[in-house]
Amino acid sequence: MARKRRNRKRTSTRRDKVTDFVFRMLLALARALPYQVRVPVVGWIISRIVAPFAGWRGRVRENLALVRPDLPAAEVRRLMRAVPDNVGRTMIELYSGDDFINRVRDLPIEGPGAEALEAAHREGRSVILATGHFGNYDVARAALIARGYRVGALFRPMKNRLFNRHYRNTISQIGKPLFPRRRRGLGAMIKFLRSGGMLGLLMDQHMAHGEPLTFLGHTAHTATSAADLALKYKADLIPIYGVRQPDGLSFRIETEAPIPHTDAVTMTQAINDSLERLVNRHMDQWFWIHRRWK
Repeated sequence: MARKRRNRKRTSTRRDKVTDFVFRMLLALARALPYQVRVPVVGWIISRIVAPFAGWRGRVRENLALVRPDLPAAEVRRLMRAVPDNVGRTMIELYSGDDFINRVRDLPIEGPGAEALEAAHREGRSVILATGHFGNYDVARAALIARGYRVGALFRPMKNRLFNRHYRNTISQIGKPLFPRRRRGLGAMIKFLRSGGMLGLLMDQHMAHGEPLTFLGHTAHTATSAADLALKYKADLIPIYGVRQPDGLSFRIETEAPIPHTDAVTMTQAINDSLERLVNRHMDQWFWIHRRWK
């Protein structure tokens, strides 16, 4: 008799449900506040309450000890607070819907890649928008979509299915299409790209089967997917970032010149180098809470 196959679909655990409930309560309370108060308040809560409980401060400290052992202790302590603060601000901004979109929709697209991006939009050509977990990574997508650009994004579904459901609905309000990192999603993504769409990819997460490239002076396994797609579909590959400004509420959208088409490894290293330059200028805006180096 054939053995029944296990159902590998992950079910929601009690911890998932509690986490989702607490998060929804925080959202409800935060949304009752005016936007200019809501964003710093949630940043403070994530930095001072959630981050110590979740172990984020320790992870920030460990990552900094690896790549910047020269930093003074006072600066490390500042970043242990500032990095989760930026994460919290980013989270509540994404959950603020029109309040967020209206603040970023008219931001100018700055930097050497702006002209190439405009030309591709005008001519209906495909573009790969390479970015990372820096500042607020959805600022550029929101601003471009508001201008009429066809911008889609690839995202990795979260393990907490309850959280993943409303998170996907939330980022869908900023704009569609969204492509989950699954077979069906990847097929739709390719079709969209072939039609002349622009595709945003977050490039700064550890990928076990990625290339052993360098980031901030250490080996960081990195997916070459952005470069692979750019080469295959003859798309411009343009680094783009939403850089948080000193007031903590506003942004600049910065682009770099399109990365020359050579080979996937060289082009992907150029993406890492681009983000590295930005991180070195604004160390509190990169998500040091990630396990980037394994």
